[in-house]
Amino acid sequence: MLRKFMYMTLLLSIVAVGQADICGSDFGSRAKTSLKQAGNNRSEISKALHLVPRKQREGMEFLVAFMPIVDLQSLSAEFLLQHVEYAYRAWQEAAWTDSISNDIFLNNILPYSNITETRESWRKDFYDRFHAIVKDAQTPGEAAVKLNQEIFKLTNVKYSTARKRPDQSPGETIDSGLASCSGLSVLLIDACRSVGVPARFVGTPMWSNQSGNHSWVEIWNGGWHFTGACEPAGDELDRGWFLGRASQADRNSQLHAIFAVSYRPTKQRFPLGWAPEKDWVWAVNVTDRYTRLKEELPAGMGRVMFSAVDKDGARLSAAIEIRNSAGKMVYQGTTNDIRFDTNDHLNIKVMLHEQYEILVRHASRTIRRNVKFEKAGDLTLFEFNTNR
Repeated sequence: MLRKFMYMTLLLSIVAVGQADICGSDFGSRAKTSLKQAGNNRSEISKALHLVPRKQREGMEFLVAFMPIVDLQSLSAEFLLQHVEYAYRAWQEAAWTDSISNDIFLNNILPYSNITETRESWRKDFYDRFHAIVKDAQTPGEAAVKLNQEIFKLTNVKYSTARKRPDQSPGETIDSGLASCSGLSVLLIDACRSVGVPARFVGTPMWSNQSGNHSWVEIWNGGWHFTGACEPAGDELDRGWFLGRASQADRNSQLHAIFAVSYRPTKQRFPLGWAPEKDWVWAVNVTDRYTRLKEELPAGMGRVMFSAVDKDGARLSAAIEIRNSAGKMVYQGTTNDIRFDTNDHLNIKVMLHEQYEILVRHASRTIRRNVKFEKAGDLTLFEFNTNR
């Protein structure tokens, strides 16, 4: 049975944080103000500020100055001191140190967290575990690509909606071996930061076509560039299955914009679909950069998505063939199963107003449909239930 869902693909806009916004204030005085909110944990935060080496003091003061209250009241001095020590070590040892400003370091390498994940002392462990992977990399972009290609195999982690929670910490993800796009992104970002690569969490609360949400990673490589966590596109950045949807985001919509997380407070809260009551994750709207990447299809062409599901609605891998009205094969491949992101469907360019024959095969079942695609600019999902 063929069910047709028409939905426009939009995305959100995010204005990059200017370097002047990250630094330029007295972090020390702000840190003293934050101490007043530490409650019974004030002695631990004070200890971290007192014991941090002079050359790392700015970093510690930056963290404390903009630390969420929940962290001010719970993090230990030992946690913060080790974290700051290894953040500076990774930054200073990287081959690309001179290309990373102090401002970028503070906001995108130094932070110990991304969103609402459990706080963990991952910095030293990841430095020891992943430093060798990037030893020959000469740029942060090259290092990020290598990490994306290797760390998920090394940790035996894969994408799955069966994960325990969306905002998993790196340890929770590695222990279970499963994570959704948010957990995968947190793991990749922390791996990047552990070796001196500036990275940040990016996502949209909902695609403009209402098909779901998504999270991914941005890497600083002379400017911000994106990649899907556990979805390396060869040796390149700025490629991913979600680009088509992201390119149509709506910068003026809190629901359909694209946001990048900032440790330092901004005027924008990061919309947390899994925890809307938590308002202490900050963000910048970066939608505009993605909408500028919109692919212009040739005149007379459209884009179609295909999915095959079982009787329970779970996506599965099915062979698909598409022939035009002359009987010529124009596409042959397979649909994406549950190993792929929930919103990552097989995506094919087609001629509009052309009659196509579509064959979907799974096990002993074959589905045959004749379809004509009419609307330019629409992204259509055809879902085949292999049990009907």
